[in-house]
Formats: sequence, C-alpha cells, structure tokens
Amino acid sequence: MDRLDAMSVLLAAVESGSLSKASRHLRLPLATVSRKVAELEAHLNATLLIRSANGLELTPAGRSYVTSAKAILEQLNEAERTAAGEYREPRGDLTVTAPIMFGRMHVLPIVAGFLSAFPDVAVELVLTDRLTRFVDDQVDVALRIGALPDSGLIATRLGTVRRLICASPDYLATHGAPTTPDDLARHSVISFRTVSSATIWTFEAAGAEIAVSFRSRLSVNTIDAAIDAGLSGFGLIRANSYQVVDHVRGDRLAVVLKAFEPSPLPVHLVYDTHSRLPLKLRAFIDFVAPRLRERLTQAAL
Repeated sequence: MDRLDAMSVLLAAVESGSLSKASRHLRLPLATVSRKVAELEAHLNATLLIRSANGLELTPAGRSYVTSAKAILEQLNEAERTAAGEYREPRGDLTVTAPIMFGRMHVLPIVAGFLSAFPDVAVELVLTDRLTRFVDDQVDVALRIGALPDSGLIATRLGTVRRLICASPDYLATHGAPTTPDDLARHSVISFRTVSSATIWTFEAAGAEIAVSFRSRLSVNTIDAAIDAGLSGFGLIRANSYQVVDHVRGDRLAVVLKAFEPSPLPVHLVYDTHSRLPLKLRAFIDFVAPRLRERLTQAAL
C-alpha cells in the first residue's frame, strides 16, 4: 500500500464529504477510493471514517490522523516546491479562475502578457461563474467579484464594479424611463438566470436595502444574451458596469435608476496561504494586480 497516496485519498474524501465526490475529484473509480481508505484503516487497525446519512464523519482516531496527514502532505509539497526550484525562480503550473465575461475581457489579455514575461510558468485559466473551491478544484488564484466570506485566504483588492439597470434609448423613448424601483412592475424586464431564476433585484435608498420582485418577460442563462436582448430594445437589464461600459459610452444603452443603485461590488484576487509563496504565485500576483486595477479604473462608469 502506498501510504502517501492513501492519505491523499482520505483527505479528499474528508474535504469533499463523501467517497463518491472524492472519486469524481480524483478521477478514480469509487471502488478504488473505498479500497484505499479500507486498506489504510486495516494498516492502522483503526476506524477513521463513519459513513452516515449526513455523509462522512471522522472518529476521534480519524480526526487525529487527518490532522497529522495534512501536516505530512503539506511538508512533502513544500519539499517538492523547494526541490523543483519554485522558490528560486518562477516556474511550474498555476490554475487561475475568473468569472466568464470578466475573465475573457480583462484577465485573459493580462495572463497572455504574464506568460510572455515568465516562459517557465504555465497557466490553466478556468472561466466559470460557479464559485470554485481552492482545495476541491485545486485552484491557486481566483478573481472574485462581490463580498468575500471570512476565510484563511489572502485577498488583494483591485477595485469595484457597479451594478447597473440599463435599457436601449429606443426602449426608453417608447416606454419611458423608470423613476423608482417599483416602476419595474410596468416594464419589460430581462433577467439573467444562473442557479435559479432572478426575479428579485435589490436597490438602496437612504442607506437601506430595497428588494423589488418582478415578473420577467424574458429569462436567459448568459449575461451576453441578456445584453443582446437589451440592445435590441426588448427591455431593462441588470449588468455589472464592466459588462456594458462600451455600450453605455457608445449610447447604445442608457443607465436608469441611478439614485437607487446598490453599493459597488468589490473585486479581489484571492489565493491560499502558504508559509512561503512559490515564486510563480508571487510573480503572478505582482504582475496581474496592478494591470487589473488599471483596467478596472479605465472601465469605470
């Protein structure tokens, strides 16, 4: 039995909450994951996991073993980084995630420049509007838009983006511009469907949040489609400022309900903590952060 491999499988099962999720994450058959955990338990002559209706639960022996296993694997990873020269010069692989549209518009051009400057580093850029998890998805750096939950992650603030309500000048000329959020009830609204249908938009007035529900005339599953529908004159859309800045500046979309606009969303680069940052990660943060700050400033409305 490869004990280090078995440790990794056990940690994947604990962090994901089930053997089946661990098998998908590790891309191993479920039977293989179960066998490796069972072999480890047999080797230790101890039960580490209890399978219950709520998922996996660690026994007292399991909790102690997992803590030690994490420390061992972290020390091993640190030794490999040192041996591979990641603390002497930027080299190796990085996995970076960003929201789809922001990543395509702003992160990808900067990553291309970074790769030209650091030929020994390779980047996997994952564009997704799903919230990625650093351990489960093996992410090194994430571009996050919105409030950050409390965590042990390090965040570098880049700027903010506004949440805007827009419509085409032709639509507003025909239907008039809404003057309060309650006016949404008499307008054609285009919603952007993500996990669930967005039929509530939040606004602010006198420092208080206002939630307004509406019936969406058209619901789409990508922001690009929502913007296209807005440009066609179908109705009102909600978008982040960087998504529509060119259309607003070109007078193809007009911003309405500015007085009720919610607070801007913060934008951060987020990465995990290490006792020492590999030079590839430090080089990426130092290269990308100032350039993204400049792009956000240029894209401000």
